[in-house]
Amino acid sequence: MKEISLNELSFNPWEKIGKEWFLLTSGNEQDGFNTMTASWGFMGVMWRKNVFITVVRPTRYTYEFMEKNDLFTVSFFDEKYRPALNFCGSYSGRDCDKASKAGLDPEYIDGTTTFEEASLVLVCRKIYAQDMDVSLLADDLKPVNGNDPIHKQFIGEILKAYVKD
Repeated sequence: MKEISLNELSFNPWEKIGKEWFLLTSGNEQDGFNTMTASWGFMGVMWRKNVFITVVRPTRYTYEFMEKNDLFTVSFFDEKYRPALNFCGSYSGRDCDKASKAGLDPEYIDGTTTFEEASLVLVCRKIYAQDMDVSLLADDLKPVNGNDPIHKQFIGEILKAYVKD
């Protein structure tokens, strides 16, 4: 992977995040990692820091890794990896080696984990985390799988961006 400046990024976030999806991964080579597919997140600037914001339910295995690690990655893939993203969104890392079963090869960079097949990777440092309060949501905003526990919001400062070279 080749590191690029965040200023070199140019894409439609509604397409990239909402339609192409991404893998949210936390953990490292020494202590293990887990990944999950997500199609919701936000990029922007928070008090002079470039950030990526995502939300994770406490029932997800990745949540445990997000809680105990300072770093996480947001990895985007070409369309040919859609089956791998579908698999990682449908199975738990508690029950199987998701990366292997999905045909993805872990790549350990900057003290965290991504995948060799990713076309774009954001390495993030967790700077804020808070449980969402469902009572504060607008009436017309209902989380996916509404009967499951509400998500926790994680804000990560984007430290580096990598593209496939």
